[in-house]
This record gives sequence, C-alpha cells and structure tokens, in this order.
Amino acid sequence: MNYKVYLLSVVSFVVGMAELIVGGILDIVSDGLGVSVSKAGELITIYSLVFALASPVLLTVTAKVERKKLFLWTLLIFFGGNLLAYFSPNFLILFITRIISAATGSLLVVLAITISSSIVRGEYRARAIGVIMMGVSGSLVIGVPIGLVIGQHFGWRSPFLFIAILSLVSMLGIMLFFDKMEPKPVISLRKQLETLKRPKILTAQLTSLLFLTGHLTLYAYLTPFLQTALNLNATWVSIFYFIFGVAAVIGGGFGGFMADKWGSEKSILGIISVFCLVLFILPKVTFSTILFVIIMMIWSMLSWAITPAQQNYLIETTPETADIQQSLNNTASHLGIAAGSVIGGMVINQSSSVLHNASIGGVFVLLALISAVFSITRSQTSTKEIHEL
Repeated sequence: MNYKVYLLSVVSFVVGMAELIVGGILDIVSDGLGVSVSKAGELITIYSLVFALASPVLLTVTAKVERKKLFLWTLLIFFGGNLLAYFSPNFLILFITRIISAATGSLLVVLAITISSSIVRGEYRARAIGVIMMGVSGSLVIGVPIGLVIGQHFGWRSPFLFIAILSLVSMLGIMLFFDKMEPKPVISLRKQLETLKRPKILTAQLTSLLFLTGHLTLYAYLTPFLQTALNLNATWVSIFYFIFGVAAVIGGGFGGFMADKWGSEKSILGIISVFCLVLFILPKVTFSTILFVIIMMIWSMLSWAITPAQQNYLIETTPETADIQQSLNNTASHLGIAAGSVIGGMVINQSSSVLHNASIGGVFVLLALISAVFSITRSQTSTKEIHEL
C-alpha cells in the first residue's frame, strides 16, 4: 500500500472529527453561547446538509485546478473555518464557520478518496478507499473522545483550535510528500448529473441512500435502545459506543480488503445481505449481553465496510465520471443519514418504543439490497454513450 494513502487518511480523520465533535460538546456550546440545546443542534443540521450538497458543485467549479494545489487551498480554508470557530463571538459566526467547514470538508473527503484510488495499483484500490474511511471512523473512536476531554477542560472553543492545528499538520504532509496531480478532462455538471439517468448508476446511488437510512433508523437512537433493551447506565452506554467505534474502524479496512479480493459486486451483495439479517436479529439477542455485543460489532463493521466496496463499484462502472459519482455517493449517504434519523424518530413516536427501530431499519436495508441487485444486473455503458448523454 502506498504510504501516501495513510497521509490522506489523516485528512479524513480531521474532517471526521470536525463533523462529529459538536454533537459531543453540544451542552457546553449551548451554555457558552447562551442558546438552547435545540438551537445549538442547528450546528449539526447545517453541517450535514452542506456536507451532503457541496461537493458535487465544488468539484465542478474546481474541475480544472491541479489536484495538489486544490487540496492545499481547500485545507487552508478548512483551517481558517475552524480557527474562526475558535474565536467566534456569537452563535451566528459559529454557524457560518460550520458552513465553511462542511463545504471544504466534503470536498477534502472526496479528493482523498479519488487521489488515493488513483495512486495505488488497481488490485489495491478498494483497500485504499477503506483506509480513507478508517480515518473517518477513527475520528469517532479517538478524535471525538480527545476533543471531548479538551472541551471539558479548556472550554467549547478549544476542540476547534485542536482541529485547526491538525489541519496545518495535514497541509505540511501534503506539501512535502505529494507531487503535482493534473485533473481529469472536464465534463460539464449537466452531463455528469445526466449519468443518473442510467438505471445502473441511479440504483447504485439509491443503494447507499437506503442502506444508510436503514442504519441510522436504529443507530441515531442507539442510546435509548441500549437503555431500554439492556438496562445499561450511562457508563456502560459509553463503553458500548467505544466498542462500536473500534469495530467501525476495523470494518472500513475489512470492506476494502473484501472488495479487492472478491470483487465489489459480490462484496456489496454480501455486506448488505448480512447487515439486513443483523438488524432483524439484534432485538432478539438482548437476553445475552455477550451475544448482543458480538452481533453489534458485526453491525458496526458492516456499516463502514459498505463504503469502500460501493465507491470502488462506482469507479469500475463509470471511470470517466468517477470523481462526481463518488461525490454524489457522499451526498446520497448523508441524505440517508438525515432520512434515517427522521424515520427513527417517527417510529418511536408512533410505537412508543425504540425496540421497533431495528426491524424498520432492516426493511430499508432490504430495499437497498433489491436496489443493489438491480444495479449490478444492468449492463455496462460505454464511454461513447456517456459522452452522448
């Protein structure tokens, strides 16, 4: 594996931490700025929305820019956004900094994926994408807890300063160890988006959206699920989240290995099938803590294992528009995250129990499997046909 992939994973680690940290320090942000917790929660919502929608636009606008230069400039703006967050005098300024961080962060992740997949041999491409995703999941296990400790001891602003410093370190690594990388030939945004008219591509993107919808229907409400199903206290809930995070890191690498060894298509179908089964089984094994932890770890691993296989599948399916497809996949995934959170809340309100969230999530994952089968069984489209769209 090219060592540069691991340098790029540091960037995805920093971006992941920037995305996830606010949820952990929401209470002290609320107190520090004198706003309600629900108001402070808007910082999470705006980040998710901008992160989902920004990268396709930014990729098109910057299509002609040399990749190393683009990466460094984007990192610099990302650094500036987090530094400004540290000095934010009020909620409005902090809100604006979240927009800056989300927009640049979404572009950085897509660039990290596309660059890593282009600097390794074809047989290691999915594993390289897996390493990038391990950076994001690693931020959940390592970065966020560190940020929480820093925030609790030095105030809500301090994690943003920590992220800004890590951004500078990342810039130094990119500057020293990466050569110039010319962009691919420019394809207009209209033609790129028109690739979604192809059933093979549209259903591939829909697969990610439905998969993440099913996952978040339960994961967004994992704390009340653990408290209800296993009667866990706050300390044990934290331990379970840590176990979930460790499994997630392993899953990102495992997904890349699977896709390289057995192919993206077989990996996607296998991952989604087992994931669906796990969601239906999970509420049934709460009688045994050990068995539940084992099933939960499989759930966590597969939730992150899907991304390398899915991204590699999109690269194989439409190499001419690989950048925009990975960007659109990022959008689909985040829309799925938002949809799953909403649907999970609706299930709880309607049934008055979080225990039904797993099976409802399983239904969406089953739909994702149907969508994946449909996509994989469609015929490939030639380069000429793509340019004629």
